[in-house]
Amino acid sequence: MAPVTRRSAIRTLSALPAIAAVPAAGVFSALPRTARAAEFSYKYGNNLPLSHPLNIRAQEAADRIAKETNGRVEIKIFPNNQLGGDTDMLAQVRSGGIEFFTPSALVIATLVPVAAINAVGFAFADYKQVWAAMDGKLGAHVRGAIAKSRLYAFEKMWDNGFRQTTSSKAAVATAKDMDGLKIRVPVSPLSISMFKGLGAAPASLQFSEVYSALQTKIVDAQENPLPIIQVAKLFEVQKFCSLTNHIWDGYWFIANGRAWDALPADLRTIVARAINEAGLQQREDIRKLNESVVGDLQAKGLTINRPAADSFRAKLRDSGFYGEWKGRFGPEAWALLEEAVGKLA
Repeated sequence: MAPVTRRSAIRTLSALPAIAAVPAAGVFSALPRTARAAEFSYKYGNNLPLSHPLNIRAQEAADRIAKETNGRVEIKIFPNNQLGGDTDMLAQVRSGGIEFFTPSALVIATLVPVAAINAVGFAFADYKQVWAAMDGKLGAHVRGAIAKSRLYAFEKMWDNGFRQTTSSKAAVATAKDMDGLKIRVPVSPLSISMFKGLGAAPASLQFSEVYSALQTKIVDAQENPLPIIQVAKLFEVQKFCSLTNHIWDGYWFIANGRAWDALPADLRTIVARAINEAGLQQREDIRKLNESVVGDLQAKGLTINRPAADSFRAKLRDSGFYGEWKGRFGPEAWALLEEAVGKLA
């Protein structure tokens, strides 16, 4: 017997006499539920191009969620600042204008200050320390703080990578090369404080403005993870890339609290599992991408250098940066950070 499709079912129904139309409901009930409108249709905004591993894995998660919920939950992705800059999308996810958003820790810290603690300058030596902290006690502490802002943060952070410094003027080899450097930083008090502590002249701009600001020389430098430098084509407007590894930053996958609570428990389980597992896959994608991107950026004209961290750490200690932020984050959060990375201040 040929399989029943919507088209064949409609043809069959149209051929039946009116008196026989009642059993037709049984035909349509056999159709997959994914053919119906989603019970929960959610919008997810982010600031990255479709080619970035975050959007690739997010789409896979959305497809998985649609399948495993039999079409009850639909997540539509709006990449590349289609819904506005980071500040705009953070406001929208709080108000319910969108249901999901992936701000970097530095962005959400404008609302939840302790979320920036993973971005303390030169805190993490490697990814082993990063994930021990953010999948452990420190991450749980931050998620609790985010929840107080009526947002839900998923358990697993997505990787934004260690941040590197690019410039159109000269390579950054030591802390002294930061003196007076006009550098774009995120809208983040911690980033501003760190670069001021290093002697630079930081300017906070939305990510959507970075390329044009570099192109028009409003700023001479910027700092971002290598995959961002690559996919945003910043090599077109920069000459030097210094692998400073000065900050590790990640994306919190967050949901509007009311929208999250509106999902039945079984659907929340499916959505959370898909998003957290996609986040783990995205971490591995970024690790592999970082291994290949240096050569690609060199081929595109960027001069790469690898400065030692010593002079930068010394400058931050001398400027009082660590002592100040230990006080601002508070003893509990700072102790959880140092539990993972060792003594800083």
